[in-house]
Order: sequence, then structure tokens, then C-alpha cells
Amino acid sequence: MLHKILMLTIISAPAFCQPKFSGWNAYGGDAGGTRYSLLTQINESNVHLLKPAWIFRTGELDTYKGTKVSEKAAFEATPILVNNTLYFSTPTCRVFAIDPATGKQKWLYDPKLDLKGWYSEVTTRGVSAWPSSKKGRNKNVKTRIFVGALDGRLIALDAATGKPVTSFGNNGSVDLREGLGDDVSITSPPAVIGNLVIAGSSMADNYKSVFARGVVRAYDAVSGQEKWRWDPLESDSARKSGAANAWSVISVDEERNLVFVPTSCSSPDYYGGNRPGDNLYANSIVALDASSGKMVWHFQVVHHDIWDYDIASQPMLIDIIRDSRKVPAVAVGTKIGHIFILDRTTGNPLFPVEERDVPVSDIKGEHAAQTQPFPMLPKPLGLQKVSVDDAWAPTPELKKEAEEKISRYINKGTFTPPSLQGTLVTPGNVGGIHWGGMCFDPAKQVLYTNINWLASIIRLIPREDLDADNKRNDKKSMRAETGMQTGTPYVMKRDYLFEIIDSNNWYVQTKPPWGTLNAIDLSTGKDKWQVPLGFMMDTAKYPDAKKWGSLNFGGAIVTAGNLVFVAATRDGFFRAYHSQSGKLMWESLLPAGGQATPMTYSIKRKQFVVITAGGHGKFLTKMGDYVVAYALPDK
Repeated sequence: MLHKILMLTIISAPAFCQPKFSGWNAYGGDAGGTRYSLLTQINESNVHLLKPAWIFRTGELDTYKGTKVSEKAAFEATPILVNNTLYFSTPTCRVFAIDPATGKQKWLYDPKLDLKGWYSEVTTRGVSAWPSSKKGRNKNVKTRIFVGALDGRLIALDAATGKPVTSFGNNGSVDLREGLGDDVSITSPPAVIGNLVIAGSSMADNYKSVFARGVVRAYDAVSGQEKWRWDPLESDSARKSGAANAWSVISVDEERNLVFVPTSCSSPDYYGGNRPGDNLYANSIVALDASSGKMVWHFQVVHHDIWDYDIASQPMLIDIIRDSRKVPAVAVGTKIGHIFILDRTTGNPLFPVEERDVPVSDIKGEHAAQTQPFPMLPKPLGLQKVSVDDAWAPTPELKKEAEEKISRYINKGTFTPPSLQGTLVTPGNVGGIHWGGMCFDPAKQVLYTNINWLASIIRLIPREDLDADNKRNDKKSMRAETGMQTGTPYVMKRDYLFEIIDSNNWYVQTKPPWGTLNAIDLSTGKDKWQVPLGFMMDTAKYPDAKKWGSLNFGGAIVTAGNLVFVAATRDGFFRAYHSQSGKLMWESLLPAGGQATPMTYSIKRKQFVVITAGGHGKFLTKMGDYVVAYALPDK
């Protein structure tokens, strides 16, 4: 009996059983993006004691103050821990190395980005380290940090000093714009497998039809020599298009020598008359052979995309239990709220998927796909359809406005095509599973993801009618952004089904929730729990606001301490939820918007949870330049 008590005491005392060093060596925690940590020092029983351990400031606001990038800047980076150092990048692509125990700066690299230039997005979500494993190790070459820049450079830095590695490429960098044009940018960390560093690209692909192609390239991590390239638009049907680029995070499986590429929509986003057919390999998860770049298999999640339904989240490489055996899988989350669980080696669905009829397009010249793939399990997440009965607002007068607005537009459920009248696209292009992605607890076989419940409003305007349309619309409706879609007969205008009362009161014009944290049991494919995530209305004036959730950008992580950590919301809080029940266990107000994915590590037997808090220009959250580390009190 005494032996059992002693064993139970050891098992239940995680604070004294931490490894001396446990890290987070890639943007998604590991090369497969599971965002899972075995650490248990911070757990369900003590998370309420969590306090800031150190705060680091980058000075980023001063860097871009008064420049064009200030309105778009978003601090979305997740640090990585390599060689006893935290590395991360800022919106203007500066790279910092800091001490993980104290937050003190070791070095800073500034790529001297042209801040007077125009960039579609002003963010870099992180950096990557090489070598990432023993297979890539070279005794004669020191550890390198790779960062992609908004101006298309892939830069190699000495991990110890932060200085460019002059033997890599052209004096420390390779130009990804060479041969593709100035539309190519990089916002996500490159992938690393063996001695290869692999880069996708980010593009503003809705302003013209014929556009740069979303070529994925692999470079020798030592020399910078290009080893292979893969073109997602190699099919003849896509020759009058462009893009289909991989702007999100690429995953790798070193054991199987596979690279998993999440692709986006062919250009332009909302009209496909110039790109007939399914646009094969766009809007797909594509498995490539890492040695050659040859395609092994692909699975298309949207045929002939006319909704801007890029695969925004990192493909997550997981092992699921089927018939008492472990099956290597890849989980693909989409903006539609669909989650496809595929066999990692073949691409075959592990849960049933069916092709369903979807609404047809009435736009002249458009030939929308007649069917689309729907996973039977897990069930779609988020807002799938909207009617006047779904209208919501905080007052009767505002609700009437919401009803009138919804009644003006067409919505026949998911995949309702854009129209001249205007279409409510459900979910919208930032709805469902956004770039924040998913995380997975392998022991519990549970997938977690935070999502947005938000419809977009899409109108196509004949190009010759644009001036008249602009004159007809009042200032309020001019909030809509315009995509010129040059080379097509139509200009696109995009708005969203939400309103802003003031900076502290945003509301979506459909019934809550507007943002949720979801848990799905992958042993069955069924929902486990769903809870509102955050708030975006004044809780003093609207006491139920915490039940309504918040629009959110940034991802979640899960730990063996039975905790899911997530920020992402408009209210500025960083939170921990119980992974089994979804109960809120802890929250802390950040000094600026936390539109990023956190990470965790243990060093000197002390566990830290770290998040970047710098706000999001387009999301209008509080701007800042903070990296905040939390830990338990030393005692």
C-alpha cells in the first residue's frame, strides 16, 4: 500500500519531474504543427497562480511609426526555442534573440525593409532553425536561423550572432522574387527538412487575373542553391491565372521524407471565368517528396474556388488510433469550418467524405463547380447559413437594421456563389478555421481549434458600372474593400456582417456565438465541447457579452497539464481552459492585442508560457511591441 501511495505522489508532483530542458523548436511546436507540449508543471491545479515572469519590448512601434505599414502591422509571431535561446520576428521582419529565462536581448538583426513600399500584409509569423534534426547536422556549419521577409528575401542568420551567413545565397539571402515578380512576399516561417529549407509565398492575388505563380522552392540550407521547385498551376486549365500559393505554414515529415503544402485560391479570388475547371492543386493539401519535389498525392478541399477559401492553417501531422492501431494522419482545417482527416501516406480520407451538390452561379462567364467535398466527420464548424431569422443586435433599432441588411443579400448555405445582387458568404474568408490553426493532444486524441462565426458580403460589379456604383453608395457602405480583379469583367467589393458602435463595442449581426474554442474527439470524429471565446462588447453595459464570444486571430496550444492556452480575441486577454471540459481556468490582460499563437518550454526545471502581444492593425486591437512570459511563483 505504501508503495502505491509513493507512486501516486510521484505521478501527481509534476513540478519536480520536469525535464531539465524541454523546448519548442518550430513555429507549430514541432515540424508537424501539433502545438502540443508534454510539460505539466503548469497544470489545472495551479494555473490560477500564473503571473508574468518577464516582459521584453522590441521597439517595433518606433520602427514603423509614420510609415505606410503602420495601419496593417500585426505582431503574429510565435517564438521558437533553440540552443537555449528564444528567436522570433517582428512585423517589419526584424529578428530578435533573447534569453528564455530572463527575457534579456542577445542580438537583433534588422533586414532594413523598405517601409515606404506597399505590402499586402505586414507580418511575419516566425522564424525557423537549421538543423532541425540530426539528419541535417553538419559538423562544419553552425546553427542557422531562417526568416522570410516581406520583400521576398529568404535570409540565413548565424544563430549565435544574428549576422547574415554570407556563404548562403547572395551574401546571406536568396531572392524569391527572381523570375516571379515583385508580388511575391513571405509571411510564414520556412519549413526545414534534412539539409533543405523550403519556402512558399504570400501574394495580393485579388487585384488581377494573370498573376505570379505560387511556386514552392527548396534550397540547400548550407549554400542557398535551389534544389527543386513545384508549381501548383502546372495544369493547362490554369494557365490564364496565377497564385495558388502556399502563404501558410508548410509541414514536414522527416521519417517519411514528405513535405505537406497547403495551397490557396487561384487568382483572382472571386471570379473564375478565366480559369475554368476545378483548378487542380489550388485549395489543396499536397504531399511532395522532399528529395525531388515530385508530388506524391493531393487532396482538394475546394473545387474552383470563388470565395477566397485558401487553406490558411498549417497542416497538422498527427497519429490517430483506429481499430487499436496507430495511423499516421494529416488534419487539414479550412476557412469553411471543414476538417479533413487524411491518411498521411496516401491522402485517403480516414473519415467519410462525400461530394454534395452546391448552388450554381448566375454570373455570366462563371462556371462554378457543381459539387464540393464535405467531411461527414468531424462536422463542419461555425456559421454555415444565414437568414433574416438569424439577425441580432444589442437594441431593437439596430436589430431592425441587421434584418434589413441580411434581407438584401443571397445566401443558400455554404458555397453560395458571388453575385451582382450581393452574396452572404458563410463562413466568410476569415471565418471557420483561420491561420491560427489547430492543436492536438495525442494522449487524449482530442483536436482543439478556435474559430470565427462571421459572414462576408461579396458583390461583383460589372467593370463599366464601378463609378456609378461608387456614387450610389453612402459613406457607411464604402467601408467595403475593393478588389479590382483586372483582366476579368468584374470588380469585387467585400464587407462583413458586423458593426462597430465604438472601439469597445463590436458586434456581429447574427446570433452569438461569434468566436468559439472547440474540442473534437478524433477517436470518434464527434464534437467534445464548445465554449465562447472572449468578448468584444462592454461587459458593464452588456453583462452577457462573455457568453457571446469574440472574433479572433491567433491559435491555441495544448499541454499535458490538461490546459489549452489561447489569446487571439479583441478583448486583449490571454486565457487557459481545461482541456477536458472547456472550463475557463485562468485569464490575464495583455499589454496589447494578443493576435498570435503562444508557446511553452521548460528551462532549469521551470516552465514558461510565452506570447507576443503587439496588436493587429486591420483588426483594430491595441498596438504594442511586447513579448510576455508567464510562470508560476518560484516558491
